[in-house]
Amino acid sequence: MRVTSDKTMKRVRADWDEIVLVCRKCSKKLDGGFGKRGDQSLAKGLRKTLGAKAAGRKASLAVIEVDCLDICPKGAVVALRAAAPGDWAIVPKGAPLDGVARRLGLRAAGGHD
Repeated sequence: MRVTSDKTMKRVRADWDEIVLVCRKCSKKLDGGFGKRGDQSLAKGLRKTLGAKAAGRKASLAVIEVDCLDICPKGAVVALRAAAPGDWAIVPKGAPLDGVARRLGLRAAGGHD
């Protein structure tokens, strides 16, 4: 059987220099747990802390929620930098966002927590 395709793969340029991946399933189980009032998801809190924008908007850093990463810690969320695929962080509910940024090897934008 010979499979051919006339479709050419296209390249899309991303305006990001850095990408942080956050497990959506872990975040959903916690229903918040981060930020000053504890009502933000880890992804949303990191976006604010790191000065990132939501996926799809221009920014040098993106924080993107992805499907289950198959770690499933209790009371925590899995996060990682795409540039460091061998170093995943298990972030406990309520962890200070500046500390999470440092743990991921990133610098907080304005000292937000």
